[in-house]
Amino acid sequence: MKPVDPLPVKLVLGVLYSDESLRDEAFSRLEACYGKTDYKSKIFNFDITDYYVPEMGTPIYRQFISFYRLIHPKELPAIKLECNEIEKEVSLKGNRKVNLDPGYMDYDKFVLASAKYNGHKVYLDHGIYADVTYQFSRGRYVPVDFAFPDFKTSRYSELFLHIRAKYKGQMRKRMRETARTESSGPVAGRR
Repeated sequence: MKPVDPLPVKLVLGVLYSDESLRDEAFSRLEACYGKTDYKSKIFNFDITDYYVPEMGTPIYRQFISFYRLIHPKELPAIKLECNEIEKEVSLKGNRKVNLDPGYMDYDKFVLASAKYNGHKVYLDHGIYADVTYQFSRGRYVPVDFAFPDFKTSRYSELFLHIRAKYKGQMRKRMRETARTESSGPVAGRR
C-alpha cells in the first residue's frame, strides 16, 4: 500500500501554572508562534499530585488551549522544544511557574508530546515521544491505561468534545474548499 500524508491535526496545549501573569505572557508567546487560539478552557484546580509543588509553588491550576491553525503531526517534536524554551523564558529565578504540554487531536485520539521515555511511548524526533492519552470511542474520550491521573478523571471530557467539534468543523470547511478548488479547475481554451 502506498503511504499517504496524514490529515492536519489540531494543536492543543495542557497548561499548568501557579502565576497568572506569567501564564498570560506564555499565552502571548504561544500565539506569536502558532497563531490565534480558538479555545481556552475554564480553569481547574490541579490537586491530583504534589509533584510540581517544589518548583511551582501552590496553588497550581490547569487550563487547556487550542489553536485555530491546524498543524502537520510531524511538527509536534519541534513544538514541544519551543514550548520548553517559552517555559524557561517565563520562569522565575530558574523555577518554572508555567508548564506547557503540547499535543494534538485528530478524529480518533489526543496525543501529548513527552521528553520522558516510557515503554508505551513512541519515539518521534529530537528526543520527543508521542504519548497517546485519550482514544475517541462511542462519542466520548476514553483515557488510555498510562494516562496521567488527572486525565483519568472525567473532569476534561466535555472540553475535549468541544475542541473536537471545532476540529471537525475546520476539517469539513477544508474539504469543501478543496472540492470547490478541484471542481473549478482550468477551463478549456484559457491560459
